[in-house]
Amino acid sequence: MTPTQLIARIKKGDAPTALLLLGPEAYDRRRIKEAMTAAFPEGSMMQHDLSELTLAEVLDDARSLSLFAADRLIWVVNAESALPRGRASSDDDGDVAAGDSTPLAAYMKDPTPGVTLVFEASRFDFEGDDKRRQDRVRKFYSAIHDVVELRRYASHEARKETEALANRAGFRLHEDALDLLVEALGADIARIAVEIEKLSLFKGNAVVTMEDITALAPDARATTIFALVNAVGRRDRVSALEFLDTLTRDGEYLPLALAFLSTQFRLALSAREAGLKSGGQVQSHFTKLGIPMWGSRADQVYQTAAKFSKVQLERAMGLIFEADRGLRDARPDDRIVMEQFILKLVG
Repeated sequence: MTPTQLIARIKKGDAPTALLLLGPEAYDRRRIKEAMTAAFPEGSMMQHDLSELTLAEVLDDARSLSLFAADRLIWVVNAESALPRGRASSDDDGDVAAGDSTPLAAYMKDPTPGVTLVFEASRFDFEGDDKRRQDRVRKFYSAIHDVVELRRYASHEARKETEALANRAGFRLHEDALDLLVEALGADIARIAVEIEKLSLFKGNAVVTMEDITALAPDARATTIFALVNAVGRRDRVSALEFLDTLTRDGEYLPLALAFLSTQFRLALSAREAGLKSGGQVQSHFTKLGIPMWGSRADQVYQTAAKFSKVQLERAMGLIFEADRGLRDARPDDRIVMEQFILKLVG
C-alpha cells in the first residue's frame, strides 16, 4: 500500500486495525501521522517507544479499555527494537518471526475494537546492506497485513512533489530555482517541505528565483556546487573558479563537487555517443533508460555535450579520475587539486 492509498482510506473512515510503516521517508510518515491523528478524537492518541518498553507491554496497553475514549490511536516508534537479539538476529535463516513476535500474532487474531496500532520502523532503507535488516523487520511483523513502504523520493518524484507543494503554498518556482532546490537538498522532500514553507513567508505569491533559494536554503554551499557544475559544463572558467573559491571559503567537502561533475560529464559523453541533438532528445533518451531526467537538467547535459567534443569529454573523465586520486592523497590541498582540474579542463 502506498502512502497516498492509506491516506485516502483513512479519510473514508477505514483506518486499519494495525499498520506497519516501513522505511526512512520522513515526509510521507508525517503526512500519514497527521491524517491518522485527525481521524481520532482529541486526546485519544498515545505514543510508545519500543526502545523503552517491550512489545508485550505495548499490547497490554492496546488491550486495556479507556474510560475517556472509545477509539484510540497507539503510535509505536523504534519498532526495530522489538526484534530478537544475539545469534538469531544476525542469522539470515534464523526463525526471527518466532519468539518475541508471538504476542503480536496472538493480538492480531483478536484485536481490541476501536484501537489502531501503528508501528514505525524508520531505521533501515530498502537498498544495500539495509535490505537484509529491512526484511527481518518485515518478517517479524508479518502478523500485520497493512504495510506502507516509505521509500525515499527519486529526483523526478521529488521535483513533481516540490512543484505541487509550491502551488499549494500559493507561489510559483522558476524552473531553475525548482531544480536548484531539489538538487541542493538531495531530493529530501521532508527538508524541501520546510523550505517551501519558509519561501511562502518570504516571497508571498511572487515567483521564487535561484537567488531566493541561495539566500534561504540551509545548505547554500550545495547550491554553489550546483552552480559550479553548470559553469564547468558551459566552459566558463572564470565563474567556475569563483564558485570554487566560495566553496573553499565555506569549508565545503570538495570531493562532493567532483562527484557531481563526474555525473554531468558521464551523461554528456553518453548523449554525444548517442548522437542526441537537443535537450528534448536527451530527456527522452535517458528516461527510456530509467534515468530520471527533467527538462532543465536535460538542457544542461546537452549544453555540456555541445560545448565539449567526444575526445574532450573522454579527456574530462580522465581528468576527473586524476583529480579524485589527488583528493585521496595522504595530505592533499583540495583547492589546488580542484583548481588544476578546472584549468586543465576549461583552460
